[in-house]
Amino acid sequence: MSSQLLMIEDDARLAQMVGDYLAQSGLQVLHRGDGESGLQRLQNPEGAPLPELVILDLMLPGIDGLEVCRRIRALPGSVARIPILMLTAKGDAMDRVIGLEIGADDYLPKPFEPRELLARIRALLRRREAGSAQAEHVMRFGQLEIDRDARTVSVAGQPAELTSYQFDLLVTMAERAGRVLSREQIMEAVRGRELEAFDRSIDVHMGRIRAAIEADPKNPRRILTVRGVGYVFAKQQD
Repeated sequence: MSSQLLMIEDDARLAQMVGDYLAQSGLQVLHRGDGESGLQRLQNPEGAPLPELVILDLMLPGIDGLEVCRRIRALPGSVARIPILMLTAKGDAMDRVIGLEIGADDYLPKPFEPRELLARIRALLRRREAGSAQAEHVMRFGQLEIDRDARTVSVAGQPAELTSYQFDLLVTMAERAGRVLSREQIMEAVRGRELEAFDRSIDVHMGRIRAAIEADPKNPRRILTVRGVGYVFAKQQD
């Protein structure tokens, strides 16, 4: 069975060329010409399987590739972990650095050799397969354990009581441990999970999560507030 990739690229001719070339190696390429439609394909697959990798152009009409990358990494569950190969025509190395810092897995400057693109795609897919084989349903952070399948949380072996909303919020943060997320990114990540509207009430939910999992909720070590930005789930061990 061929692997399916999503290419978000406004150059239709280039996308066609890449699709034809990769098809010879058993890779099927879905093409979207702008960031919004690319994100829609990832968020609303209508029962279709998720792409195994995203080829993302930096320069796009509307929202640019950096913003698309940020939004993908803020999506829920396995969508946020899809490998991203960023294409850039810019000579400034800073664009590539920023892309890698916000979640891109690799980059390839234009113009590129199709053979190099194929080699990089295969490397990312191998890395993804190896990571999937090691994935666990239970996330552990020191004494904190989050069982995504059972939808339970425990601290030092003792159950922590959370509502369904708060559990989804905690999972959203834990899956992105170490990344600072704005309230808007968190809301985007939990969209479509039958959750209530959050806006500023997200702060109330965060306070209740802290009360359930922190030894000292007034001086949290796990869910930290980043003033003027949002929240970060700290990776440090207890």
